[in-house]
Amino acid sequence: MTDALHAEWTKLRTVAGTWWLVAGAVALTVTASAGIAASTHVSPGGGGQDPTKLCLIGVDLGQAVVAVLAVLAVTEEYGTGMIRVTLAATPRRAVMLGAKAVNLAGLVLATGAPAVAGCLIAGRLLLPAAGLDPAHGYALVSIAHGPTLRAACGSILYLGLIALLSLGIATVVRDTAVSTGVVLGLLYLPPLLAQLVSGPWRRHLQQIAPMTAGLAIQATRNIRSLPVSPWAGLGTLALWAAGMLLIGLAVVKARDA
Repeated sequence: MTDALHAEWTKLRTVAGTWWLVAGAVALTVTASAGIAASTHVSPGGGGQDPTKLCLIGVDLGQAVVAVLAVLAVTEEYGTGMIRVTLAATPRRAVMLGAKAVNLAGLVLATGAPAVAGCLIAGRLLLPAAGLDPAHGYALVSIAHGPTLRAACGSILYLGLIALLSLGIATVVRDTAVSTGVVLGLLYLPPLLAQLVSGPWRRHLQQIAPMTAGLAIQATRNIRSLPVSPWAGLGTLALWAAGMLLIGLAVVKARDA
């Protein structure tokens, strides 16, 4: 496993697109959050806003770049035929996939930390001008606040799980364009479908969809009104990621390179 981890890290870090995607994920996440915070205007007595969740809204877009990074970590090798060399050097396919998953998750977690920190800083600086300040009953965003710290750490874990989910799907599909489409569809279509239905169907869809369930970890206010609790929602996303990795492993073992 040590040799496999080193080999997979060498491949991941020496691909030029990796660092562009890492930089893009951070930039898009922070810029989107800053843009939303700057354009937010809360009327007096509006109430009900969740400043922390509003700060972290950039994660909704940044995850798309993370998904592309994860997909390319697999499909590039199949596209170039290098997967044959990889499997010749690491014939135990569970070790190979596990090494890819560990390296990818580590890189995405390291990427998510500054991205989430940037979102919180932007929100702390910009949201008071929108009326989300102590004078209107809202504390300044701070990780010293327990729920905010949980939302921040949970958002970093969320991005890591999105990467593993995307890795599993790409291992099954093996094509860059199709894998990316499947991942983005799985993430963004269920929230749209949930808006087209009502009653218990909407709630059930929000409880099982990977994006809506996973992003419940960002909520710091009105927790009881959520379709799923924060940690249970992140657990649902973890089950999605684990399930897709297991399916990907089964496919890798069953197919030739």
